[in-house]
Amino acid sequence: DALDQAFYLSFANVVPTNKRYLLALDVSGSMSSAFIGQTGLTAAMASGAMAMVTMRSEQAVLPMGFSSQFKDLPLTPNMSLSEVMQKISGLNFGSTDCSLPMTYAQANKLDIDMFVVYTDSETYAGKPHPSQALEQYRRATGIAAKLVVVGMTSNKFTIADPRDPLMLDCVGFDSATPQAISAFAAQ
Repeated sequence: DALDQAFYLSFANVVPTNKRYLLALDVSGSMSSAFIGQTGLTAAMASGAMAMVTMRSEQAVLPMGFSSQFKDLPLTPNMSLSEVMQKISGLNFGSTDCSLPMTYAQANKLDIDMFVVYTDSETYAGKPHPSQALEQYRRATGIAAKLVVVGMTSNKFTIADPRDPLMLDCVGFDSATPQAISAFAAQ
């Protein structure tokens, strides 16, 4: 209980950016089986915890789940970590397509400033490449949207285009990551 309470209190350290977020949580099978170092946490658990930070610190957040499909995740800022885990655990829509957040937002005419993708970076399916999908979204909407890809495990694979200053790759589960995402969004 004390650890849960400390976790929830830590949300106050993230400065709100007042941006419009689409949080895309990879719910493919590998997320529930990939463990992060010696933490005992799966990539799915860590992504749920990270999503909670944003959901509790920002006003405009759309949480979605993806693998080969893109679906609403019924998450709310008032949920506990265990409730979030119940909603995202055991979901597996198939192979992983990290371009779906941008293609979905474009197809549904959503105004998004920040796409945050939580994945284990095992992306095999889909065209276009996620960085190309972001470029297409920017052209279609006129929004200088940013993309942050949080790779819960390190596998030497990048999704963001390192030449694009509006894209950022983060690797691993770290308590500083939510603040880094917030600082990147605020730039």
